Amino acid sequence: MPVRIEADLHTHTTASDGTQRPAANVQMAFDAGLGAIAITDHDTVSGVAEALAEGLKLGIEVVPGVEISTVAGGQDIHVLGYYVQTEDPQFLARLSSLRDTRDTRNQMIIDRLQQLGLDITMAEVLKEVENIKRQGDTVGRPHIAAVLLGKGYVASISEAFDKYLGTGAAAYANPPRIEPATAIAWIHDAGGKAVLAHPGIYHNDALVEAIAQQGLDGIEVYHSDHTPEDEAKYLLLAQRSGLLITAGSDFHGERGGVVFHAPIGSKRIGIDILQHLQPEKEQRP
Repeated sequence: MPVRIEADLHTHTTASDGTQRPAANVQMAFDAGLGAIAITDHDTVSGVAEALAEGLKLGIEVVPGVEISTVAGGQDIHVLGYYVQTEDPQFLARLSSLRDTRDTRNQMIIDRLQQLGLDITMAEVLKEVENIKRQGDTVGRPHIAAVLLGKGYVASISEAFDKYLGTGAAAYANPPRIEPATAIAWIHDAGGKAVLAHPGIYHNDALVEAIAQQGLDGIEVYHSDHTPEDEAKYLLLAQRSGLLITAGSDFHGERGGVVFHAPIGSKRIGIDILQHLQPEKEQRP
């Protein structure tokens, strides 16, 4: 048996905008030789319990996580939370409020697509996901993109984002959301550690530097969309700021024959980071 000493700390499941059940992500982590995997769905922890159960079966440590959507500097900023208390009533209520905002944004996007002359409704998007969604799960832009692809408006999911759904695209919408500092506080209130997700995709290092001073515990230095230059830059920032260094594939599954963002295990870090992400009372000796 291989020695499993690495972790992928950023993956998504059908609980948000991934295409695989949480248990399947854990199985893929096992197949990739990992010792641990984090389930970090958008604004929900509804997939964690299934993943934890599968982790026990396979001997893979599952990190209960979340990726919280915020806005700063006029753009989406994501904050990862690790070892959050997934049954904490206050935290669950806060995540529910974020999902309400996400639903508002989805409808705003649909309205803008209709204004552009595209025949698409929210009912069609919900129909697309009715067989995979459970209570507490989220619906996001990839599900809208799947409907656009199915109706022939785009040739790929990537085209849907480039043309209509991505930041600055024709139907992009960004309603008021909480700020990163609020997400960091919520994660801490839920007993977790807060890590800034994929800073390289924001293209605003002044903003990243500012967020790093708002109570963050770590930075996702190694991410599938980071260049080697990004990794070197954010490694230096993390070291200079005394922050933890994490890595994640940001796996979302496969759509249209393309894996988004990258396969599980494509970005990994030593499993010893987990002892620093866990609440102090649970840290290993």
